[in-house]
Amino acid sequence: MSNSVVGSETPARPTEQPIGLIMADGTAAREDRSAGFLMPSADILLSLYRRMVVGRRFDVQVTALTRQGRLATYPSSVGQEACEIGAVTALQSQDWLFPTYRDTMAVMTRGVAPADALRMFRGDWHMGFDPYEHRISPQSTPLATQALHAVGLATAAKLKGDDVVALTFLGDGSTSEGDAHEAFNFAAVWQAPVVFVIQNNQYAISVPIAKQSHARTLADKAIGYGMPGYYVDGNDPAAMYAVVAAAVERARAGRGPTLIEGLTYRVEAHTNSDDPTRYRDRDEESSWGALDPIARLEKYLVTSGDLTDELRTEIAAEAEALAAHVREAVTEESVLDPLELFDHVYVNQRPNLAEQREHLARELAGEPTQQMPGESTRELASEPTQKLAGEPTRELAGELTQQLPGEPERELAGELTLTLPGNVQDRTIALAQQRTTELASAEQEETR
Repeated sequence: MSNSVVGSETPARPTEQPIGLIMADGTAAREDRSAGFLMPSADILLSLYRRMVVGRRFDVQVTALTRQGRLATYPSSVGQEACEIGAVTALQSQDWLFPTYRDTMAVMTRGVAPADALRMFRGDWHMGFDPYEHRISPQSTPLATQALHAVGLATAAKLKGDDVVALTFLGDGSTSEGDAHEAFNFAAVWQAPVVFVIQNNQYAISVPIAKQSHARTLADKAIGYGMPGYYVDGNDPAAMYAVVAAAVERARAGRGPTLIEGLTYRVEAHTNSDDPTRYRDRDEESSWGALDPIARLEKYLVTSGDLTDELRTEIAAEAEALAAHVREAVTEESVLDPLELFDHVYVNQRPNLAEQREHLARELAGEPTQQMPGESTRELASEPTQKLAGEPTRELAGELTQQLPGEPERELAGELTLTLPGNVQDRTIALAQQRTTELASAEQEETR
């Protein structure tokens, strides 16, 4: 056993029931459900409520625009507002967020403008905001890769003595990935200041949690890595905030990572290309609808007298104004610059990329372009060259190649042709001739 483990604290074990502070009916949970966590202040709860209402209106609007074809795709997080917004609200400004592709609400909560948050889903950019300004990594589509990045940044911050905590989201399906195991293990061994928040929304696309893991809870996985694990009602924003805030404080104090499972539900389809009716029924959806995170917090705040009709109307108007802004932003035609392909590849641009960028810039400007190295068959001018019929060979990058049958006629007709190295063309032609012979033999057999 390593010296770093001897004498360390005993990690918290996940509870039998999900930790909760506000029940589905809007009443305060019993003490035995709170696991010692305290209800956040009224100001924090009102902030959570505002952000969740605005976030849901944004999500519903974007989903509608995606169905209209305004965006390439969009993974909705309706129903998961408590997990996302409750978690990121617990972070400080210097902390880092490592989100998945479904966590756009969380990205907006950290201050990213809606139009910028959607650039990736429009296909304009890999990400539409400065990660260093907002302390947010690119939204990750590959499963669990962002968990490793979060651990790496957190470990570096610890080594440098920076007051930084990293929080990363994962889905239930991501916990089956090798990257998740490596991130959990490395973080625990090196006591990295990182918080793992698993949003267990019951489905990895169409694969239900029962076929994803045989563990009692996903939070139980923390036991094997020697770090605290918490099983939380992911539709309770108060509980999610309280548990994540404690984990962030623990990490900041140098006490290592925490794994938190938020039990929630994906209300909408996986993406706009998915049909959830093929793998789940209406009764299941209705049962989870009764656990809506916004409705329960609203009931609690109305009962406590903290949410007035005037404030509720104000928040609803703010949400509608954001939806109108999103419609306007998505309707605008994107202005794309092909030269941006070369930006942000290297800190110091390499000579070959600089040369390619200059070549493309001249080509876009309609100017004659010089031949790029190794492109002996490209035109030196902007007009395509034609080949005389019957010419048997041409040169590509300095090697002789054979000409495919019919290629001169296609080139003279202005069609694009492909010339392959001679050995590849020989095999291609041989296979084509063999197939032609087989078809002819088959036809003869049929006529007999």
